[in-house]
Amino acid sequence: MSEIYCVFFLWYIICSKYLTTNLPICTTKLPAKLVFFFRTTKFFNEKITIILFFFRNTCIYRFFVVPLQPILCRWQPGTHKNERTMSVEIRPIHTKHELKRFIQFANDLYADCPYYCPPLFFDEMNCFDAEKNPALEVCEYQLWMAYREGKPVGRVAGIINRRANEKWGVKHVRFGWFDFIDDMEVSKALLDTVAAWGIERGMDGLNGPVGFTDFDHEGLLLEGYEYLAPMASLYNHPYYVKHVEAYGLVKEADWLEFQVYPPKTCPERLDRIAEIVKQRSHVHVDKVKNSRELVRKYGIQYMDVIDTAYQKLYNFQPMTDQQKKYYMQMYFPILNFDFVTLVVNEENEIVGVGLGMPDISEALRKCGGKLFPFGWYYLIKALKAKKMDAFNLLLIAIRPDYQDKGINALFFQDQIPYFNQYEVKRIETTSILETNTKNIANFTQFDHKQHKRRRAYIKQIGGENGQDI
Repeated sequence: MSEIYCVFFLWYIICSKYLTTNLPICTTKLPAKLVFFFRTTKFFNEKITIILFFFRNTCIYRFFVVPLQPILCRWQPGTHKNERTMSVEIRPIHTKHELKRFIQFANDLYADCPYYCPPLFFDEMNCFDAEKNPALEVCEYQLWMAYREGKPVGRVAGIINRRANEKWGVKHVRFGWFDFIDDMEVSKALLDTVAAWGIERGMDGLNGPVGFTDFDHEGLLLEGYEYLAPMASLYNHPYYVKHVEAYGLVKEADWLEFQVYPPKTCPERLDRIAEIVKQRSHVHVDKVKNSRELVRKYGIQYMDVIDTAYQKLYNFQPMTDQQKKYYMQMYFPILNFDFVTLVVNEENEIVGVGLGMPDISEALRKCGGKLFPFGWYYLIKALKAKKMDAFNLLLIAIRPDYQDKGINALFFQDQIPYFNQYEVKRIETTSILETNTKNIANFTQFDHKQHKRRRAYIKQIGGENGQDI
């Protein structure tokens, strides 16, 4: 009897080794005659259900049938070795465990890509938490993942920002967090799902990749795949472009990104302009030491300036007071305030803000976006660095009534000495709309390189001129 169990055991091990692979059957090490039997015999196809029923509670089922289940599920007679036997399955995300898998998917997809920057995992989790992210007060969203043969092969978020839609007079459903393997069936299934979800809610346009608000990652990377992605921008494989364009999405807006190489001293012309602007507009630069001093002196004025300055920018959603406080609490505590510039008028009102921070993307790559066990150390080391090769210039915002008065010159007059003090070699700008020529001019006056381009797409869905899903 023991010999029989030994045979059963060996059969189980052999099947586990050779039959649970994802390779087509023709690439396994099974004998050719056995492969032919599985592919062609009518017995295998027509009688297998009866056999499974009668042997379901026996050791024969456990040791013979269970190991063969991959064959039963995947291989049918006449199937070509390169033909897919299972379609894409789209599953909505509902639980915290599913959300973690949703977030982790991109890290797994780009595991071998040296340019990708993983986001902070807990930050991504909080982004989808209505109790922590006030943007969800004005947004409706749903997450999905795509599976084939039980394995994740893609993800996407469908978003309706009704506050932004109202401002711009549109009915758009956004897609974001859009990642997938190089498979047209997968990308189409994901976009079809978002479009159908939007049509059900009265939307007539599919727009993306964008996030909940303008402060989330946005824009598909078209140029600059060979450059490291900073924390504040998306990275994607080059094949994404052919997928979104094959779906019928067309350009709606392009952003440019620049590498700027700071001068050793503030150029004489820029210094002279800054002094003239101070006198004519009765403004000055106020430096604060930390977030507590900033809030004590100015409250949420800082965010008010950004909100009013960005009103005309693509897809911008006017911020609620809760959103303003949320972004202040998220970013201010980790800033090096040497790189925070406030331009203030005689009434002690902030009329312009400039903000940047050390590039922490290398620290995020080291820790994979996780704070523990040692991620916190890499991040603190990067944030508190006294010398840095790369610096991320996050934003410059000027109150509308002070625009076109040369206020920008004050930012560079204030920041260039700090760039040299910290030995910054290159400055990475965030995405700038290609139509925002005034902002672009801020950087073209220095030694620079336009190294990246990214794009937001649009497609009509539903209705007479759109696509019915």
